[in-house]
Amino acid sequence: MDEVDVVKGVRGLDRRLLSALHARGADPRVASAARGLSRVGEHGLLWLAAGLAGAAVDRERRRVWLRGTALTAGAHLASMGVKRVVRRPRPAHVEPLVGTIGRHSFPSSHASSAAAAVAVVAHGALGGAPLLLSAAAPLAAAMCVSRLVVGVHYPSDVAAGVALGALTARLGARWVVSGDG
Repeated sequence: MDEVDVVKGVRGLDRRLLSALHARGADPRVASAARGLSRVGEHGLLWLAAGLAGAAVDRERRRVWLRGTALTAGAHLASMGVKRVVRRPRPAHVEPLVGTIGRHSFPSSHASSAAAAVAVVAHGALGGAPLLLSAAAPLAAAMCVSRLVVGVHYPSDVAAGVALGALTARLGARWVVSGDG
């Protein structure tokens, strides 16, 4: 099998997986939940708001919360930069259930910010915060799947967004917990 066949196979799998998950949006309850997750995830809003709320109520770890929030915003900005370079069009073979601000799909910025936010918690920046992690991780996963259900990303866009968000958080983890300015 040559490279062209592999690329065609991956593209075909991407399209089929998207179509299967998008079909779940035919259920009005699923579509409503997916739309809601898409809205609150726009520009990392949910994760940024949660980080700022954490900073407001947890004075002892305010700096960690603020740095984790900044890192989450950084992951979102990084994904937007990659989108401008790659310029992959959004899926055209399914009817989207939500509008989008941009025309490009790779990587998913929703997935980047969600993964970064969860990775900040998971890497112990907030003391491991098992209760927070047990709430944030499934919410982040649902947000990633919602992008497929609403039909605005391919699965590979979401996977790349998760990888970029996790990498951004991993690279910045030491800074988040340090006492450095």
